[in-house]
Amino acid sequence: MSELLKKIDARTKLAGTNKLEILLFSLGEDQRTGRKETFGINVFKVREVMRTPEITAAPEMPSSVEGMVSLRGTLVPVIDLAKYAGIVTAHKPEIMIVTEYNGHTQGFLVEAVDTILRLDWSAMRVPPEMITNRMAGLVTAVTELEGGTLVMMMDVEKVLAETALNDDSHHFINIEPITEERMIFFADDSAVARKQIERTLEAMNVKYAYAMNGMRAWEDLQKMAMQAELAGRKLSDLLHLVLTDVEMPEMDGYMLTKMIKSDARFAGIPVLMHSSLSGVSNQKLGESVGVDSYVSKFEPQKLSMKLREMLKLTK
Repeated sequence: MSELLKKIDARTKLAGTNKLEILLFSLGEDQRTGRKETFGINVFKVREVMRTPEITAAPEMPSSVEGMVSLRGTLVPVIDLAKYAGIVTAHKPEIMIVTEYNGHTQGFLVEAVDTILRLDWSAMRVPPEMITNRMAGLVTAVTELEGGTLVMMMDVEKVLAETALNDDSHHFINIEPITEERMIFFADDSAVARKQIERTLEAMNVKYAYAMNGMRAWEDLQKMAMQAELAGRKLSDLLHLVLTDVEMPEMDGYMLTKMIKSDARFAGIPVLMHSSLSGVSNQKLGESVGVDSYVSKFEPQKLSMKLREMLKLTK
């Protein structure tokens, strides 16, 4: 078996175990505060780590977008994460993490990469308000390592959305509202992703409730199941679909799906995985825990079409 297949097989076994692997990196010491923070990114999103190649500046780019590099014949945008986060450093970043989200490749400039850690999502906590405010909502989860090092998971979806050059308003124009009454529950830890899901569901005229991570989602879903039981009704008459992200603190989307699919009260309620982890192997991971279908993030038209299909709408 090739090394690649061994790695995929090993990570497939993480699905439904509430574990993840993260690559640790730093952005350098902030000259204004003296702080040197440690960040993390899901290994599934990392294609390679390399010395920063020559960057070609491009006009009309956001200030944190350094320009473009050519990787094996493909032009890839390069984002300076320290600039984006407002961290003032003394040195230019020499390392580039090449990542893939929703089939799009981009480079993130960082000061250094450290190691890959395997953690339990239950060890990843919702960031306290102090960190949320200090990092301007850039952090979706935090964990403390042995020795007291605080690791912050960066909301890469927020970074990509706010450094994109295009206006996505047109993506919602052609979404048709539905006439049947439907209720969806969704879970996502990214504020940017939650806003886009809300806009899609509102354009479809679909009712919804949401949670900011898998653990809170499971708690809310259990309450809904209990209320349905007390009312003498099937939950599937009141809740028609669960939409979940994969990466979330405390409980990931794989574990949330596993919990839903193992509880008879949720029979007949499909689970749609909605993620920026765009590789085929990640879709296979979802299938292994019972996900009914998969749709990539930040594509409202595709999301609305998939929802229509799974909700069995007549229009």
